[in-house]
Amino acid sequence: MKKEILEKIKQLGGNISNVKGNSLTEDLLSITFNTVLYPKPEDTPWQTAENTEPIYGIEAFINENEALFKSNKQAFYDKILSTYFCLTEEGYGQFFWRPRLFTPFQEGTADYEEWYDEFIDEDIDLSEIIKVTNNTTPCFIELFYSYGYPDNYYICLSDPNQENPILFGTDHEVYFREVTNEGNLEDFLNTFMTKEELLEIITMKIEK
Repeated sequence: MKKEILEKIKQLGGNISNVKGNSLTEDLLSITFNTVLYPKPEDTPWQTAENTEPIYGIEAFINENEALFKSNKQAFYDKILSTYFCLTEEGYGQFFWRPRLFTPFQEGTADYEEWYDEFIDEDIDLSEIIKVTNNTTPCFIELFYSYGYPDNYYICLSDPNQENPILFGTDHEVYFREVTNEGNLEDFLNTFMTKEELLEIITMKIEK
């Protein structure tokens, strides 16, 4: 993988200490996160509408902790980070890093037993994947899932660019019957906020 990808993963809270550089698959499966990931807000400046908040519901959290902000700003900001930058399941619009192999075409695997018959169905559409990989029976790593649409994100192990592979999105409601090209991994990771970027947005909002 590109060193820029590894650096961004580290900035976002990922542990890359077990990356050896032997293969893309091995490296991705070795990376862990102790936090969820939040997309950078697209609507700026931050308005009062909930859909423009940097994290869903954070304005209410700020209002609830106004007294702490006035008495101890550092404790206030620390509380924000400990509340949101953890492996929380509460729905804040976050993404989860979940690297795991998905092998519906590989005989002898549990995924093959469960999924092969579905993946040879005519409703399955791998055309976006085949355009990139020229592989009609790919193996995958699922890297992310989210509460949005699509909610599952995969790379192909046969991606020709092992340094910076393409992510493909699909949703559980149209699982691999609709697949979107989400761009390369480096660009995708750059759509997420670091802790520092979140605090900068909040500081500009409440200390202006």
